[in-house]
Amino acid sequence: MPFQPVFLVTDVLIYVLLTAAIAFGVYASRREHLRAPWRQVARRPLAMAAMVILSAYVFIGLLDSVHFRERLPDQDQYSSEVLSLLDKIATPLRTRVEKTYSAPFAVHGFTKETVEHPDGSITREYPRLLYGGAHLEDPRDRTADIVKRGAVATLEGGIVWVFLVGAFVLLWRRPGEQFMHALRRLARGDSDLPWRTILVTIGALILVGSYSVNMALHYHILGTDQVGQDVFYKSLKSIRTGLVIGTLTTLVMLPFALVLGVMAGYFRGWVDDVIQYTYTTLSSIPGVLLIAAAILSLQVYMANHPESFETVVARADTRLLFLTIILGVTSWTSLCRLLRGETLKLREVDYIQAARALGVGNVRIMMRHLFPNVMHIVLITVVLDFSGLVLAEAVLSYVGIGVDPSMDSWGNMINSARLEMAREPMVWWSLAAAFVFMFGLVLAANLFSDAVRDAFDPRLRK
Repeated sequence: MPFQPVFLVTDVLIYVLLTAAIAFGVYASRREHLRAPWRQVARRPLAMAAMVILSAYVFIGLLDSVHFRERLPDQDQYSSEVLSLLDKIATPLRTRVEKTYSAPFAVHGFTKETVEHPDGSITREYPRLLYGGAHLEDPRDRTADIVKRGAVATLEGGIVWVFLVGAFVLLWRRPGEQFMHALRRLARGDSDLPWRTILVTIGALILVGSYSVNMALHYHILGTDQVGQDVFYKSLKSIRTGLVIGTLTTLVMLPFALVLGVMAGYFRGWVDDVIQYTYTTLSSIPGVLLIAAAILSLQVYMANHPESFETVVARADTRLLFLTIILGVTSWTSLCRLLRGETLKLREVDYIQAARALGVGNVRIMMRHLFPNVMHIVLITVVLDFSGLVLAEAVLSYVGIGVDPSMDSWGNMINSARLEMAREPMVWWSLAAAFVFMFGLVLAANLFSDAVRDAFDPRLRK
């Protein structure tokens, strides 16, 4: 085979989570009481725009979650370097490494270097970059070249979007309806779902993608970092880290919160006392200190047992997995309290009392009656907590107890920007890139979660 598949632990968990999400979608599509709230979410234009943006982030994260090793040329062995599909697609960005810092769209280095000329003279000047703007014979043509390539990118993206809208209208129009009439109806927003908003958001993403591809092949559109790596490439690689922190932590948090919260509210008595004592004690421990102690203990183990990790990527992945576990263990208490309170109310309703009077077992009552009736709280909490977990990774990496320094993440980019912001002149683009990408993900997640909360919370339903 030309490549050898590599399955990291977080990759497998991502596949499991994706499979569970698809299974839940199929399950919900067959039940009206679940379809109705999701239809309400789908009718909100802002929520659908946020969903399109989130889908773009998820697509990039999935591309970066398929890992493999390439076969060495003319050898029956595989490379020790673990790559992903995103690495393969973005090979020009990954391999074009400069000496050190360079500003966005720059053609010269950011700092002066000693340059020896053919005539033997030595001067201090800003050297030409090895790759950024290397296609230009005269650096002064940079502005005109950027404008030209930007216009071409806009035209290409516009053509793709027009064909996409045309194909959608052909499929979406009513039987016997003329194309132009259906197009005008789409432009007016005359549809059950906000297709106009969805298509406009997709068009904006297509334009951004077209511009990024056209420019990133010839310039470092977000500059380079201290070791000359492309900041735009590092920002794309950081998407997977943010998504893993925001989603896999849920897999750890949900079993504790759901099972213990429902048990505490249903059984009451000494069971409730033990569970309350457990999460009250855990809540009393400062979360940052607990995470720091766990991560530092893991670092000691990794330093003493390097043979346990085959590659640097596996080592960084183990630390990422451990971080999600610690975040899950420290963040289930608030949801457990909510579920306990809701279960205390549900256990007194008539159908629960009737089931107990008929001799139905406690486990069956919890599975058939309690769990389905508290899922709206679970769904709302999980969606709302996603953005908080993404921000938590940035904060933890900033204080040095986040993901492995060798792993690309927005937190590591912000952490490295501390010294860069103190330079003269200031290196601002790494911090700005991390902020823009994180802001886009968190804002889209918050807008979508607001719609989910309004649709699933019984108190807010019309």
